[in-house]
Amino acid sequence: MLLKKHPLAWALAALLPTLPFTTTLADNAHLKGVGFATPEAMEYEADSDTYLVANINGSPFEKDDNGFISKLSPDGEVIELKWLDGASDDIALNAPKGMVTQDGKLYVADIDRLRVFDLSSKKQLDDIVFPGSSFINGVSPAPDGGLYVTDSGMAPGFKPSGTEAIYKVDAGGKVIKLKSGKLGHPNGVYAKGDTLWMVTLGSGQLRTMTLDGTETSRMTLPFNRLDGLIVTNDNRLITSSWKAKGVYEITPDDHLELIVGDLESPADLGYDSKRNRLLIPLFLKDEVVIYSLED
Repeated sequence: MLLKKHPLAWALAALLPTLPFTTTLADNAHLKGVGFATPEAMEYEADSDTYLVANINGSPFEKDDNGFISKLSPDGEVIELKWLDGASDDIALNAPKGMVTQDGKLYVADIDRLRVFDLSSKKQLDDIVFPGSSFINGVSPAPDGGLYVTDSGMAPGFKPSGTEAIYKVDAGGKVIKLKSGKLGHPNGVYAKGDTLWMVTLGSGQLRTMTLDGTETSRMTLPFNRLDGLIVTNDNRLITSSWKAKGVYEITPDDHLELIVGDLESPADLGYDSKRNRLLIPLFLKDEVVIYSLED
């Protein structure tokens, strides 16, 4: 049961799938029918205390310029469904995926590049292009002020494209390829301290590395199609799996603990560090879940 504290209310809400509404129960919320379109990623923007949702709005491979970013309040209200809209003349946004905010900017993975936006003005800045890439997907801030970025190496039909890679973008915007080759189709990535973690879409692995990409350990989970990856305030390492239909903690002794299950296509996770909440987009359902990690 998704919302453990209120099973009856959750069951009643599920009887109304065609109506646009937000079910808010204690510290959890489930937003459906509000206009999301293939939501792939969520991000907490601390300065404005809001949540951002990356909507592919169609195929994750097409350069159709119809992707958009939604802005939500922590109460689960849609502040602006198309806060950044690829359909606008001054915004280019095809199939937005992983996002991070850093130093007043929003970085959005978009097929073969990162789109960069000024958060205060919403002005689109210069793209960061990854030559030869095909499926730029996961993004994490780097401890030194740069970024880590994954290319899942996928072509239309989710066929391997041969471009799998992990990149480092330094603080000046220079793109450095750290690793390439058969990497299990990299997806979620997260850096903290002197450690870099990555989960894989194809091989279902958690790979632990140093910040220069040198692998130090590898754990194969009992399921694949891993997507999001975050680390909480209390250092819990959490990932999502489409195959397992859930969000799991990977403990320091390599055990798995289910946090929330019965989720269809849980994609790139966000984390509200102020309230200790998971932000979970449901890719195939056009819905998002806000889930409290507080007891």
